[in-house]
Amino acid sequence: MSDLHVGKAPPLLIVLPFYATGALFFLVLTVLLFLSANDLTGHFFSPHLLAIVHTAALGWGTMIIFGATYELLPVLCENSLYSKRLAIFSYVFLLGGIAQLVPAFWSFSAGTRMITGGSFVFLATLCYVLNVLLTASAANKKELHQTFLITSSLWLLVTVTLGLTLAVNLRYPFMTRNHLEIMKLHAHVGLGGWFLQLITGVSIKLVPMFLVSRPKKTTLPKIAWVLQNGALALFLLDGHLLGSGDRDLVYAVISGLGIAAWLGFINDARVSRLRKRIDIPMKLTLSSFVFLAAAVLLIPVVQSSTQPKWALMYGTLLFLGWLTSLMLGQTFKTLPFIVWNDITRKQHQPAKGALLPKDLYSESILTYQHYLYYIALSSLLAGMLLGNSTIILVALAVWVMVALLYLINVCKILFQRTIITHEN
Repeated sequence: MSDLHVGKAPPLLIVLPFYATGALFFLVLTVLLFLSANDLTGHFFSPHLLAIVHTAALGWGTMIIFGATYELLPVLCENSLYSKRLAIFSYVFLLGGIAQLVPAFWSFSAGTRMITGGSFVFLATLCYVLNVLLTASAANKKELHQTFLITSSLWLLVTVTLGLTLAVNLRYPFMTRNHLEIMKLHAHVGLGGWFLQLITGVSIKLVPMFLVSRPKKTTLPKIAWVLQNGALALFLLDGHLLGSGDRDLVYAVISGLGIAAWLGFINDARVSRLRKRIDIPMKLTLSSFVFLAAAVLLIPVVQSSTQPKWALMYGTLLFLGWLTSLMLGQTFKTLPFIVWNDITRKQHQPAKGALLPKDLYSESILTYQHYLYYIALSSLLAGMLLGNSTIILVALAVWVMVALLYLINVCKILFQRTIITHEN
């Protein structure tokens, strides 16, 4: 990341709370999963699983992504973040929203608490979207990764608007469409619009940089943007707002081609890399793309089967495979660099001294976390496939261990900053 314009990055006070809170929510997520082991052999629409999905999507995924975006957006756009105050407000509203939503879903108490939580998340999203749009619009140079960041933020706004609408409808029914159909739309706009668009945009910039490569297939990300957004727009308009819904698999194929174009670019970056040794964070990052591809290949089975286990495995591959593997890896690429850059800047060391970003966390803890993660994911998927509660329970116990190791290493980075800053 040495060639990024790090001088444009916001103060650590803006960014670090997102990472710290996200790490705590990852632990909460694994504990909730452990407590709900029996739910993973039943139907996916249950109060506990709704609470778990929103913990994963908001507390783990969105919390980390907000923090990373506030750090990377000014750097990628080569200008300062539009508003530090909006960033702080987005953290407060997001945390408040999650604190209301998760307990409301867990007990499935549709009412004021759920609507209040959804409203807070909506306000957090508005703060985030304004910051993204106004920061990106001030960029002197317009690039494709910025376009991905903008469209992802707009899809996030659509996602939370649908979510808030569903929360209101549970308490004050007014919708004529089937609630589960709108929930499916809410979930896929979030996954295919918010998470996929943002991850695609950031990865086409950072993965080649981390691998020290110059991919030649530069048209693939452009194709990916057109296909991913086109498929999602058609899914939204034709499949649901116009009342059809019988061409969902067609739109899934179009989106899959968009994902394939993006992954083709990532593979080109991997093949053409100059840095032959791939470290653990990048191994986790590259693994995440494999899990996404596996989830996409599972879609026809989910569509044709009446067995709920396939939908649960699909969700597991997306949330605990694709998203979690990516965040477990990229946390130890971005967070140590963020803290390292702040430390060395305050020490007035232009050459960055002897301290390196990887010195801020424990390599051995990361190694244990890395292997336990693959054990946890593979055994959980096996338990779901076999419908075996014992295997699922053991797998979820390993998940708690993975989250604990991740939290310890994140705390080590944060405490290292405090210790080194005080020593100097």
